[in-house]
Amino acid sequence: MSVDRKAVEIGGVSIGAGAPPAVIAGPCLIESESLALECAQAVREAGLASGMKTIFKASYDKANRSSISSARGPGLADGLKILASVREASGLPVLSDVHTAEEAGEAGRALDAIQIPAFLCRQTDLLLAAGRTGKPVNVKKGQFLAPQDMDNVVAKLREAGCDQILLTERGTSFGYHNLVSDMRSLVLMRETGCPIVFDATHSVQAPGGLGSRSGGDRRMVAPLSRAAAAVGVDAFFLECHPNPDEALSDGPNMIALDDLAPLLKTLAAIDSARREA
Repeated sequence: MSVDRKAVEIGGVSIGAGAPPAVIAGPCLIESESLALECAQAVREAGLASGMKTIFKASYDKANRSSISSARGPGLADGLKILASVREASGLPVLSDVHTAEEAGEAGRALDAIQIPAFLCRQTDLLLAAGRTGKPVNVKKGQFLAPQDMDNVVAKLREAGCDQILLTERGTSFGYHNLVSDMRSLVLMRETGCPIVFDATHSVQAPGGLGSRSGGDRRMVAPLSRAAAAVGVDAFFLECHPNPDEALSDGPNMIALDDLAPLLKTLAAIDSARREA
């Protein structure tokens, strides 16, 4: 399937159609309003320092945690209120995960963009509900899918009337507790006509690798991000936290807030060199 290329607009941020790469960044989980605001301010400043447009991301509910006792977040109602506060305070568009068709409508009224988690990327009813909100939809490619399989995902969203679609590469399962990022996927998924996002932090995750929680290796975030910038992507997805080792979710694969601005400057420079080559 091939369609005309056009930019996806999220709260004034253009993604794709030749625009410089944007950044979707923030903590994995809304741990508190104060932490969300701290992260949003850091994301905003890193974007200004690098010249890259930024979107704030944080999950109000992590419904797919490894353990039943893992922190999930404040929930839909309280989480959306916090994200509204973040948007007002930082001026950044906000994005969050939606896990069920039932919550898509309310989330769509509050968010600037909806995200579909990788585990749920083939759920037809969820995709249709997200597409009908009228908001841009970012779909994480499942760890179990080939890049060409995302044609069917795009077709479902278009059937619902959605033409503002992002597709995100976040690694493919390679044996137990291991993901591999195949840079060919960034090229192949572009054939859908949708802007392509590289999720550098979930690509270094080890799902369930620590038994009751996921592991990861944040040392690989920068190298993989640089590789994706050299291939050419429309946006980067980077989870960040003031102290990743103390984060309530996905700490091993998140980067520290202090490391975000230097990384974005490097990625902007690589993208600029790629365009000039």
